[in-house]
Amino acid sequence: MAAAAVPVSTDDLAQLVLNTIDRDGAIASSADLRFQGQPVENQALHGALSSLERREMITYETIEFDKWVLTAEGADIEANGSHEAKVFNAVPADGLAIGDLAKKVGAESAKIGQGKAFKNKWIGKGKNGQLVRLVASIRDVTQEDLATIKKTHAHPDAKVLAELKKRKLCDKEKVTHYRVAKGPHFSTVIVKQATDLTVDMLLSGSWQNLDFKKYNFDALGQEPSGGHLHPLMKVREEFRQIFFEMGFEEMPTNRYVESSFWNFDALFQPQQHPARDMHDTFFLKNPATSNRFPKACMEQVKQVHSTGGFGSIGYGYDWKEEEAEKLLLRTHTTAVSSNMLYKLAHQEGGFTPAKYFSIDRVFRNETVDATHLAEFHQVEGVIADVGLTLGDLIGFINVFCQKMGVTNIRFKPAYNPYTEPSMEIFSYHQGLGKWVEIGNSGMFRPEMLGPLGLPDNVRVIAWGLSLERPTMIKYGIDNIRELLGHKCDLEMIQKNPICRLDKKMGREN
Repeated sequence: MAAAAVPVSTDDLAQLVLNTIDRDGAIASSADLRFQGQPVENQALHGALSSLERREMITYETIEFDKWVLTAEGADIEANGSHEAKVFNAVPADGLAIGDLAKKVGAESAKIGQGKAFKNKWIGKGKNGQLVRLVASIRDVTQEDLATIKKTHAHPDAKVLAELKKRKLCDKEKVTHYRVAKGPHFSTVIVKQATDLTVDMLLSGSWQNLDFKKYNFDALGQEPSGGHLHPLMKVREEFRQIFFEMGFEEMPTNRYVESSFWNFDALFQPQQHPARDMHDTFFLKNPATSNRFPKACMEQVKQVHSTGGFGSIGYGYDWKEEEAEKLLLRTHTTAVSSNMLYKLAHQEGGFTPAKYFSIDRVFRNETVDATHLAEFHQVEGVIADVGLTLGDLIGFINVFCQKMGVTNIRFKPAYNPYTEPSMEIFSYHQGLGKWVEIGNSGMFRPEMLGPLGLPDNVRVIAWGLSLERPTMIKYGIDNIRELLGHKCDLEMIQKNPICRLDKKMGREN
């Protein structure tokens, strides 16, 4: 077996190369280089040679060739004989019981060598079933071939090499050596080169007497680390797949700026509602308004707010178009849902049942603390169909939560301006030992659906939850400011695994 290469520093290798060339005039093959009596590691040697060549202290060329070497089993056979030879030698002149062969040569040699000895017609079966010799002596060609490979790292017969490689007794290795000669600036003394031009060098003029290291424009740069998905995006993708499994279509949510019309008015949220206060909502200054919404729909919304309609008496106030025109950062993705329902009602061919979902950012003017941010992600599902009931809503939420791996669901009556009835969704948290709210849900009111143009018999059910809370639970994060924002640890993003929710098998109602 060849001696293992020893690790040596680049500086020590460079000095070894220069001293060897100074003594011998050149290096015919780097395979002959020894450091403290041991061969040197090839990759490190290449780095030292490249450094010396850039200084023009040496020149070198690469020598590449293939050589054949013995495997561990091949080396054993070369030293002690082949399996078939061991079997032949174990059979005495008067024969040997087959069951005793493994005891004499070992189980492996008996298993491999018996068949080959039979094939070579060295042994056979006698009349009494024993193994007997068929020839007086043998020539162990396998051992001889392996000895040739060990000595010359080759063999004159390519078929022999292929057969021994197939038996995993030898293998081919690629060998790289270097031929090294003196360069135009050869010296045995390595002067440390300057790598950077500094301000002090320029001020003092010392740069004129320094030897600067040359730039290697052919060298490969450091491989940049690849992008990493944020934990929120990992959990988001799991949720997306759940929605797709349930037959939902993803809504376009890339418009963060919405008009108050779609964000509030179209959702039957009165213009005096506290959520429209600047302390709760981010309003834009420039541009501050937009009237890019359908006027016919606006008139219907105005009427239902002011005097009622669709079975409602409305809020009984003077609805103002200028309030609806105010631009804001959307406070919920339900602003997208109202727009999508309007398009669904006015699509070519009329209304058809639909399932929509969205997972994207929303913005609230809230005080930032361990559990609140001014922006977060909302997960929302919407189903529009004829004759839907509260039972359908409860059923779909149960299926959705089961696919999330969440069980022990409870519902609590709640109030929302645009849903009636409305329900908060709770789940029992084993770690906290109590019921925690995980989302909100409800059936969109007729006062909201009618002005959008949906038929009277169409009902729309919806539910939503945040993306941050399940992500924090999944990855063990207790402060939301460590998940998003300037306090977010990039190493946390790089090292956290992909999300795999413990999904339960749920049956859709």
